[in-house]
Amino acid sequence: MDLIHTDDQPAVRERLAERFRVAGTPLGGQFRVRHRDGSWRHLESVGQVFVDVPGVALAVINSRDVTGQTRAEEQLALQAGALDAAANGIVITDREGSIVWVNPAFTTLTGYAPEEAVGQNLRLLKSGAQDPIFYRDLWSTILAGQVWHGEIVNRRKDGTLYHEEQTVTPVRGERGAITHFIAVKQDIGARVAADAQLRQAQKMDAVGQLAGGIAHDFNNLLTVILGRSQMLEHQVPPEGPGRRNVELVRRTAERAAALTGQLLAFSRRQVIALRVVDLNEVVAGMARLLQRLIGEDIELALAPRTGLWSVKADPHQLEQVVMNLAINGRDAMPQGGRLRVETANAELDETFALRRPGATPGPHVCLTVSDTGVGMDEATRMRVFEPFFTTKEVGKGTGLGLSTVYGIVKQHGGYIEVESVPGRGTTFRIYLPRTEAPVEALKPGDAGATTLGGTETILLVEDDVEVRRLASEILTGSGYTVLEVGRPAEAAGVMAAHSGPIHLLLSDVVMPGMSGPELAARLTAERPELRVLFISGYTADALGPRGALAPGTALLHKPFTPEALARRVREVLDCG
Repeated sequence: MDLIHTDDQPAVRERLAERFRVAGTPLGGQFRVRHRDGSWRHLESVGQVFVDVPGVALAVINSRDVTGQTRAEEQLALQAGALDAAANGIVITDREGSIVWVNPAFTTLTGYAPEEAVGQNLRLLKSGAQDPIFYRDLWSTILAGQVWHGEIVNRRKDGTLYHEEQTVTPVRGERGAITHFIAVKQDIGARVAADAQLRQAQKMDAVGQLAGGIAHDFNNLLTVILGRSQMLEHQVPPEGPGRRNVELVRRTAERAAALTGQLLAFSRRQVIALRVVDLNEVVAGMARLLQRLIGEDIELALAPRTGLWSVKADPHQLEQVVMNLAINGRDAMPQGGRLRVETANAELDETFALRRPGATPGPHVCLTVSDTGVGMDEATRMRVFEPFFTTKEVGKGTGLGLSTVYGIVKQHGGYIEVESVPGRGTTFRIYLPRTEAPVEALKPGDAGATTLGGTETILLVEDDVEVRRLASEILTGSGYTVLEVGRPAEAAGVMAAHSGPIHLLLSDVVMPGMSGPELAARLTAERPELRVLFISGYTADALGPRGALAPGTALLHKPFTPEALARRVREVLDCG
């Protein structure tokens, strides 16, 4: 008994004691004994109990070493348990593709229970997303005895499609012929979605850079067209033959200016005036406007969350975001419905950010705008923020509304996502980073100067010849003395050569060789009393992070009208 493994001794003793009670009782079982070399061997024993002398029991036992068989069985059990416990789906088929075994992860992945899958051909997962050539290449590879690895779109039991990464390995029989195939399947839906979002974000960035450059050049052209057409309006009699043409040119230029403004918003190159705001106040202040905007047949539901964190944003741009989303929701509900606008605090974790390129972890404020409209399919949802992409009929929209929203959110360092189901509505969620700073009260707008002219001297620095000539004519006609400079490097020399005072630097922001802010810093270091007014069609971060205006910076957007230029110049000169 001492040679028997201590873990097996109790069972052996109990078995022998039970059998010795009755003569002729057969014996049998497995147990471990120590070999002379110190190793443990598995013995399988059979025998019988005899009683030759009353009260004396004898047993004849025959044992054989089954260590190899036992270890092989243990190995098989371990392998079977590992296959069952594997996180990836595993399926074994015969040479023709008929399923002979699946593990639980396969059921989780596909929805098919073992009794539903076994006996079926693996074609039951076929989605139609791959062409016949794809499957021909797969089968030719594995039938040649090679391992196939790739990505495939399959169909679950419930009909939904999913992406999986699959490895198919041939299994050979005793004679070396291929008898089965084992396929290991991993769900890569999250990775595919993240990759698609990343590609879309990269495409949007590239389009944004192009749109911003186009808008910058167009704003210079539109400044001249808009300014000259307004000047012509003052020269042509109201009933003159050319009056209608001049007015048409001006109105068309204004429409073009609005489009370039939307392109700048999308490309994140517009100027924004950041302040610490309460998003609840912004939304509440728009309640009446939103109801008028969406109409009486659509119910407006506002759901502000109490204790909402503050955000640093341009309140006017946030209003533009809410308004554009409301318009989008209205157009998706031609028969009426419900538009819901809600706010909430949101703590975004690392997992959230990893799955959504462009999102950052940390505390955010979430603005949600949802409708009960017609919804969108996946192909439309993926393109919804692209500029000029629209599902509306010709003449019903420019396709810039949602791209404007996208650009504004990105310029504020936020993240926007959209969920939609055809026939069940659409939900937009906007996440803006939280700020710990206290909310700033909104200041009422300036009433504006009543006098548009003056006699001060202005140093005008603008690299576009036609814009410079237009601005010079407007200001000269308003009584100012104008010193024109086409390149920033020439400005210091002109200022030094001028014997009298210079009251205002009027400078473009983006110029070759030196930016407007850099030029202003140099000139005001020499003349601290010099006031500065920038003019720009876009910022390209020249005015600060994400195009945000530094405190006290005065700016006039291109394209501008003669009246707007004269009024802004007067305001800057008169400011205390």
